[in-house]
Amino acid sequence: MQYNNLGQSDLKISEIGFGNMSLEGGASKANIDLIAEAFDHGINYFDTADLYENGLNEELIGKAVNTFRDRVVLATKVGNEWRSDGSGWDWNPRKDYILRMVDKSLQRLKTDYIDVYQLHGGTKEDPIDEVVEAFELLVEAGKIKYYGISSIRPNVFTQYLNKSNIVSNMMQYSLLDRRPERYFEIFEAHNTSIISRGSLAQGLLLDKKAKPYLGYELGEIELLNGSVGKLGRQLEVSKQAIALAYVLQHDVVASAVVGIRTANQMKELWLAYRDLEKLRNQDLSMLLTDLQPIHYTGHLS
Repeated sequence: MQYNNLGQSDLKISEIGFGNMSLEGGASKANIDLIAEAFDHGINYFDTADLYENGLNEELIGKAVNTFRDRVVLATKVGNEWRSDGSGWDWNPRKDYILRMVDKSLQRLKTDYIDVYQLHGGTKEDPIDEVVEAFELLVEAGKIKYYGISSIRPNVFTQYLNKSNIVSNMMQYSLLDRRPERYFEIFEAHNTSIISRGSLAQGLLLDKKAKPYLGYELGEIELLNGSVGKLGRQLEVSKQAIALAYVLQHDVVASAVVGIRTANQMKELWLAYRDLEKLRNQDLSMLLTDLQPIHYTGHLS
């Protein structure tokens, strides 16, 4: 497994991360075994959120990594407050809320520190200075090592780049969603890493039936999928390997977080990762010739 520096931090994280949102049902044996297998394969970056299953996902991670906690990087998120009646959640980026919720996450994760504490979204109306103050207080208290955000809103993440010490931003990024590329230089200038999610584009870059996606028509999806398949056959690598290689070819991307639910998916991911070595220096730009770039439009507020 290759490991990359996370922004300006001293953390080195696996270039394949485990997105635990896909694991449902809490601390079942199957879920715990899957996380242990990921760790055995060299994955040391595990991402969760207090929102997922109303904290059960954090409890799962805490139990699963307990025996090797000092050898993993735990990332969780805050900002979505569950309603008392359980009907859903509301956005709450207030300082007092963040300072209260971190203790609950620490308890569920069975740890006395969080490696990367992330704001789980954001709008330009948020009290950013207040949010940053909360995170800085948590760093000073030793409850978190570093902090980041999880946002695809340019008017949000650019403000945090300018006003805070975030080490990372989690963003949806794939061959079918290249919108973050427009901002790569800005992230690099601030020595802030991107954590990629959605690198497989909901399975559309694999063998899932094509459907319109982010403004791309059905025919465009099918065309790209065919090009990925053709290149895979030529190089004797999987489609998943190509999808991951495209994302990871950019130095600003520290890790591609992949959702894994089953042992079979873990096996497929590991085989794809082994194929990555054949793609390290491969020019993948030919896959983009038939796709017009898209830009953030409704994500500016």
